[in-house]
Amino acid sequence: MQVFTCPFCGPRDETEFHFAAEAGKERPQPAEETSDADWADYLYFNDAPRGPAREVWVHVTCGEFFLMTRDTVTRAVSEVAPLPGRGE
Repeated sequence: MQVFTCPFCGPRDETEFHFAAEAGKERPQPAEETSDADWADYLYFNDAPRGPAREVWVHVTCGEFFLMTRDTVTRAVSEVAPLPGRGE
């Protein structure tokens, strides 16, 4: 098991967390003019880089979303931070 640190609750078991999205991914706008193919691309396809990646995660216990920078190869977490405008 891996331990992730929630910026609101502190260190917790990885089973309390879920991946939410790639950080910085732009939502297609305006929604009513977005094709089904563009929505599918936005919802289901991620870049999935090898190495450092900035991601949005949710701590299901407290319900807070936050940013995590982790290496997708080694699984090492280098930074966690509240989403802009939250927490700090």
